[in-house]
Amino acid sequence: MILCNATLATMTGGYGLIDRAAVAIGGDRILWAGPETDLPRDLPPDCSNDRLDIGGRLVTPGLVDCHTHLVFAGNRAREFEMRLNGASYEEVARAGGGIVSTVRATREAGLDDLVAAALPRVDRMLAEGVTTVEIKSGYGLDVDTELRMLRAARVIATMRPVDVVTTFLGAHALPPEYSGRADAYIGEQVLPALQAAHAEGLADAVDGFCEGIAFSPAQIDRVFAAARALGLPVKLHAEQLSNLHGAELAARHGALSADHLEYLDGAGAAAMAAAGTVAVILPGAFYTLRETQLPPIALLRRYGVPMAVATDCNPGTAPMTSILLAMNMACTLFRMTPEETLAGATCHAACALGLTDRGRIAPGLRADLAIWDAAHPAELSYRIGATALHARIFGGRLDT
Repeated sequence: MILCNATLATMTGGYGLIDRAAVAIGGDRILWAGPETDLPRDLPPDCSNDRLDIGGRLVTPGLVDCHTHLVFAGNRAREFEMRLNGASYEEVARAGGGIVSTVRATREAGLDDLVAAALPRVDRMLAEGVTTVEIKSGYGLDVDTELRMLRAARVIATMRPVDVVTTFLGAHALPPEYSGRADAYIGEQVLPALQAAHAEGLADAVDGFCEGIAFSPAQIDRVFAAARALGLPVKLHAEQLSNLHGAELAARHGALSADHLEYLDGAGAAAMAAAGTVAVILPGAFYTLRETQLPPIALLRRYGVPMAVATDCNPGTAPMTSILLAMNMACTLFRMTPEETLAGATCHAACALGLTDRGRIAPGLRADLAIWDAAHPAELSYRIGATALHARIFGGRLDT
């Protein structure tokens, strides 16, 4: 098809705005994009005969949510209420809350249960223009459940018009049965689960949580060494609550991304810039946890580190599915610009997943597009609690 009478945000050189533009699509690829007056005459006949006038609407690349924990069972609403009523983290844990409650519910859920629970969350993302989503494991914390979570993520990709990138996150938290034995957990559960996930083709990347309440840099280094031996790229939850120099560790392993980063310092930013590691900004967790330490956006700009923005959808610290709200939060809480947040949910988010075939509107890239009832890209991060999506194009097919 050819989309005509469009306002394009190509996301090349900033917004890359083109007024009165057209996009030619063949199969699942973009054939051409530019001013409508320059539309080539030699396009395939079937493409030229199918024109769609979109009435001057804004067209962006399909949005990419590059950090989610979409597959899990249960919820933590009661824990949320307890915290607001003054309960401490320890009191919540003693009452059966915290990540342990999600682990317990997820271990008890079958494959079909996990898929059924995740699909409504996925549908809400698609309704906001998302065409690619990353889904992590990390709520099983044993071999069988970690694999079941990744299988559920693969099933979702067959049931909805969305690309799913899977990430193995066995080193997410220490399960109760391994209390005080983190090294044993890495050796007896994480590494065997990683090997099994790779053998079954379930993992596109490997993640970890490097933090005082999770795993040390030495333990994460052990996981990353195993991942790289299998040819899997890595990424890291780093510097969220303190600075353990996880970003530098991630950069040494050539990580795709380092995520959260509230306590990132100059050395970490320099290492990320040198390695080409994307900074993934997650305002949902910052908001839910009522944090006060802002991620160092100015520092990341100074070092030229590309910044992605994602929902971090999870049951405990970011129970949100709205990528547009994440963009708005990144602007209002962290003073990112609307242009930065749109790049953060398109081209930079694609880079954070190691995907070079999407995130911009250019010939040869995937025809994953979002059509908006909007005239300017800033409207996408401006609105709160509303979506301006008119239609999605996923793999060259119109999805209204």
